[in-house]
Amino acid sequence: MYDRFDRNINYLRISVTDRCNLRCSYCMPEEGIQLLRHSDILSFSEITSFTAAAVKYGVTKVRITGGEPLVRKGITALVRMISDISGIEDLSMTTNGVLLKEFAVELKSAGLQRVNISLDTIDPEKFRAITRTGDISQVFEGIKAAVNAGLLPVKINCVIKESKKEPEAMEVTRFCQDNNLEIRYIRQMDLVTGHFSPVDGGTGGDCQSCNRLRLTANGKLKPCLFSDIELDIRELGFEKALMKSVELKPECGSKNETGKFYNIGG
Repeated sequence: MYDRFDRNINYLRISVTDRCNLRCSYCMPEEGIQLLRHSDILSFSEITSFTAAAVKYGVTKVRITGGEPLVRKGITALVRMISDISGIEDLSMTTNGVLLKEFAVELKSAGLQRVNISLDTIDPEKFRAITRTGDISQVFEGIKAAVNAGLLPVKINCVIKESKKEPEAMEVTRFCQDNNLEIRYIRQMDLVTGHFSPVDGGTGGDCQSCNRLRLTANGKLKPCLFSDIELDIRELGFEKALMKSVELKPECGSKNETGKFYNIGG
């Protein structure tokens, strides 16, 4: 699928839940969120059927996100359903890593190819302060489990304020170098003000080459993270929503006053 600006839209990011087992300060308010009703969340069958339709129109890369995708009950079954779709060349997941020790082997067996794991510090106390509830030892165990299971390459997503030379980011960099992990530096974003930058070490944040569509857990297809445009796949039907989303994809992101990172998947 090519949009108006001759970008090949071949990447689908699927948020499978708005729930998370952490409360990261830059993602969720401390008091929590108003959660979606279970009846509003897409079923595995709906997600798989929509993904198959997207692949039919040229999507080759799929990433499963959240919230935290591993808190979605039966997530490995969904991974298997998606991996069975012919034409997907790259199937990955973004996770905070807390539950990865439990799921890594199952995910690999189900067809997941690789993972990105969020890690902004390697200091246990600072990690707990950022996440409000997190135990960093669980993330370290999850990283090790992912490597051992063959979910490679394991990539680390490190959120920075301004520079990868910040002390916490440099510590994470050394940790990645010592453990043969890839690292991506993601400058802290703000949806409402439209503050975003290209990802250092990745492809996100570069509007000129953006090839992504995002599906929210309740079935809204978004052509751009930094835009309020969204199409309801249940109301429009899968193929019409896909075509319309590509047609409406803006040349560059601006701001998003209706969505949140925890329900779009970043």
